[in-house]
Amino acid sequence: MDQNIRIDKSVITQDVINLYHDFTHGDGDRRKFMKNLSFMVGGMVTANSILPALENNAEAMITQPNDDRLETNDVALKVAGKDVYGYFVKPKGVTDKLPCVVVIHENRGLNGHIMDVARRVALEGYVVLAPDAVSLLGRRAANDDEGREMIRQLDGEEARQTFLKAIDYLAGHEDSTGKVGCVGFCWGGSMSGRMAVGSENLDAAVVYYGGRPSAEDVPKIRVPMMMHYAEMDTRQMAFIPQYRADLEASKIDYDLKIWWGAQHAFNNDSNEARYEEKSAKEAWEQTMLFFNQKLK
Repeated sequence: MDQNIRIDKSVITQDVINLYHDFTHGDGDRRKFMKNLSFMVGGMVTANSILPALENNAEAMITQPNDDRLETNDVALKVAGKDVYGYFVKPKGVTDKLPCVVVIHENRGLNGHIMDVARRVALEGYVVLAPDAVSLLGRRAANDDEGREMIRQLDGEEARQTFLKAIDYLAGHEDSTGKVGCVGFCWGGSMSGRMAVGSENLDAAVVYYGGRPSAEDVPKIRVPMMMHYAEMDTRQMAFIPQYRADLEASKIDYDLKIWWGAQHAFNNDSNEARYEEKSAKEAWEQTMLFFNQKLK
């Protein structure tokens, strides 16, 4: 992109954000998306100028991969006879056993942002594993666009088994106290809810702007849950009243938070258009407090 083109953020309206959301969660047709975006903002030059603010910045990180407070390793999980990549992180130099957290990625696979999140969790005093479900297809995605394409090709049950295996892996790890939580974002938020229903070794689950378990599955939730939703995410806000009613009827231990004024993916600091710093920081603090209460 021409660095002399100024980004006019005033044109990044709610309709533009919704259009981008539909593109990333729909058919992924970039040509159609750019055509619609160009029409919405008044031309292709403007559309191209605001695109970096809509897309994730792979260089944006709060913790660095070589942070000397952490120890990182690659691990392989066996799922349906396939090797699935996992990013393993723990605090360096700690000899005591620690509680654990599985970090579940968005619909792009395990990218730099989610690996950064895994390091942040580890710095809070946890052993962390972040699996890459798209590696079920034999390789990791080269970028977010490819990750979205690959995740559509996954076998749903194999993807679910990937995160069940990750929970079991941490529960039995030599550095683990046996207490395991999970936190997921968007696609991973929905998966985190499925883990709350299906894992015998899970102790707590956090959902960031993910889909809800089915009404039939809500009574099967077996661990405390915290959920973070965004006011401006109208698709998910639509199911919140019924979801609350179902959780209450089943007497589930839950804490559902609405972050007013925030967008879907408000925690993702690599996305300039949707990141909401205040909500993200407060939600993170609440998430860590929840894990501290349930896992430590």
